[in-house]
Amino acid sequence: MTTRHLAVYTFGNFIRPSEHPSNQGFHDRNDPNFAAVEVADGFIARSGYDDEPGPESWGEQVYPRFYIEHGDGWAPSTLSLWEDVPSIIAFAYHSGIHAEAMRHGREWFIKPEWPPYALWWVDSGHMPTWAEAIERHEFLHDNGPTAFAFNFKQPFDEKGQPTTIDRDAIKRKAARNAQTLRRIAS
Repeated sequence: MTTRHLAVYTFGNFIRPSEHPSNQGFHDRNDPNFAAVEVADGFIARSGYDDEPGPESWGEQVYPRFYIEHGDGWAPSTLSLWEDVPSIIAFAYHSGIHAEAMRHGREWFIKPEWPPYALWWVDSGHMPTWAEAIERHEFLHDNGPTAFAFNFKQPFDEKGQPTTIDRDAIKRKAARNAQTLRRIAS
């Protein structure tokens, strides 16, 4: 059993204000994405948002310095915990609705000049706050991947050492995710 969990922060800026009709496809996929992540292999927990039903927020939601205000006070971001790197990759890139939504990202989001996500290891039982996530995200942008904050291209293991990603584990987890979603849909 692992004593560490992988924290994952994602962030993007819409091209237009959140409620603009061009973002409807994003909003239509939001709840199904959250439902899919809740049953994904290797998923542990996610922060909610103060103004929405669902899980409790892990502190006050704040945004990185890359945030662009569109008059709505909001930008899409997530904060979650996973068992390992293959789990988040299997969900993000190989799980139905999320992978499909990522193919549409250019329709909704400004092409980032910042990392779209940051990863880091936390002790089991630690729930990272939004402020902690911002610190890691901005550090990754300013310093590149290190054990403090990293990405899929240059991952680090639980002990802070550079590592490689187990591609076979990704395939197994993606297959389990697909099987789970089929079972739920039937």
